[in-house]
Amino acid sequence: MIKVLIVDDSAVVRQVLTGLLDGVSGIKVIGAAADPIFAMKRMEVEWPDVIVLDIEMPRMDGITFLKQLMNDRPTPVVICSTLTERGEDVTMQAMSAGAVDIITKPKLNLRNFLQESKANIIDIIKAAAQSRPKIIKALSVEPHSFAASTLKPMLQTTDRIIVIGTSTGGTQALEYLFIQLPPSAPAIVVVQHMPEHFTAAFAKRLDGICQVTVKEAAQNDLALPGRVLIAPGGKHMLLQRSGAQYRVDVKDGPLISRHRPSVDVLFRSSAQSAGANAVGIILTGMGDDGALGMKEMHNAGALTIAQDEASCVVYGMPKEAVKLGGVDGILPLSAIFQIIMQAPTRALFKKV
Repeated sequence: MIKVLIVDDSAVVRQVLTGLLDGVSGIKVIGAAADPIFAMKRMEVEWPDVIVLDIEMPRMDGITFLKQLMNDRPTPVVICSTLTERGEDVTMQAMSAGAVDIITKPKLNLRNFLQESKANIIDIIKAAAQSRPKIIKALSVEPHSFAASTLKPMLQTTDRIIVIGTSTGGTQALEYLFIQLPPSAPAIVVVQHMPEHFTAAFAKRLDGICQVTVKEAAQNDLALPGRVLIAPGGKHMLLQRSGAQYRVDVKDGPLISRHRPSVDVLFRSSAQSAGANAVGIILTGMGDDGALGMKEMHNAGALTIAQDEASCVVYGMPKEAVKLGGVDGILPLSAIFQIIMQAPTRALFKKV
């Protein structure tokens, strides 16, 4: 039984979410608090498995509460965020602080929206219950520790490209990796499962703290050294060859592997367009999106890497990719940073 605590200053949100979850098999709402102070009193009696947390509340804001929680007793937290520019920005701060996923809520027609989103909300809470939230500490490796001479061959060609797929826990993992990268890092394209609108805020946040350029991908954007392209929420992103360079095709389409954007879509297009010139990396996440696509990349000659269980928030997507036989190496997040910069061959890895 997944014990859920709802913390939101909106009586409507507390009432609707409680009503939606109470009748779901395997889920029990143990309380609904108007702010973190009330929540902490409730948690003294019974500790939840998942906390659904608003951010802007009286007496104590959600991010302060989240940081305190992650420091004292890490617990899966799902942010319940309003679809506004301010809401998107502070939600990214919350994800960086250790929240594992997002439930969106509009300012208007809130009750109907939440009821229509019931299936998605239940999936998010079940995935959060299986996660192991953690604060990922920065690497000790300095971005400038890679000598220019070792990077020169890579900078002379745009052939090599890094293709990454991730979901639950991925925002922290990507920040951990990208903040270490020098401006001379190889071209990187990413699918991170995230609701529409939030990918732009996520890219903007990373761009402000990283030496590489990070942006939400747009149609025909070039994948260039020193640039990270993140698939927009609600759109698929494909990699395509364009002469001596790569560009991305951003398009609508049905859910693939239950997601849009889908890691499988990106990985399959990489297998077709980049072949052995690509490095495929699958990071922490719930489900199996990316497993089939990574197998296709592997068969096309790409080096394929999965994050190891110990460093994952959820060892779902990497596990499924390994089971399917499309992974050359299983590595902790710290070692994956080295893979991005040094481009080892699959011969260095023991057969998985």
